[in-house]
Amino acid sequence: MTDHNSTTCIFCAIIAGHAPASVVHRDDLCMAFMNLRPLHPGEFMVIPLQHIDHFTDLSDDLAAHIMVTGQRLGRWMMQVFAPKRVGYVVHGFGVAHAHLNVLPLRESSDIVSEKHIVQTDAGLRIAHEAVPLRSRSDLNADAAQFLRDQ
Repeated sequence: MTDHNSTTCIFCAIIAGHAPASVVHRDDLCMAFMNLRPLHPGEFMVIPLQHIDHFTDLSDDLAAHIMVTGQRLGRWMMQVFAPKRVGYVVHGFGVAHAHLNVLPLRESSDIVSEKHIVQTDAGLRIAHEAVPLRSRSDLNADAAQFLRDQ
């Protein structure tokens, strides 16, 4: 595990006990705590104890451990907060320390891109169809990029 730099990373400060958090889980690889700005009550995040900026830079074993931890706690979320679904988001913005956001979802719009928001006469609305479909040939070309390098 790398040293935590609590002066530059708020998550490292939380890990070191120098900043407050409402912790729901901690083990030798990761910890989970409630999100300060939840969309709905029960939202939390799982972070590695090691300071790693990009989620894709995590080892496969550590990424799997974080996902399994999120899954187990997601089951708890379902029992306690009774959302319709549990969502998992890794976007990498906000804090430069890898984190998995686990969200209680009540509506499909609880995880949505601004690209889905359209203006109508009645105001703003979520429209998944606002994002254009890609052609099958473009999708196949995208898939080929993955397959080429494997």
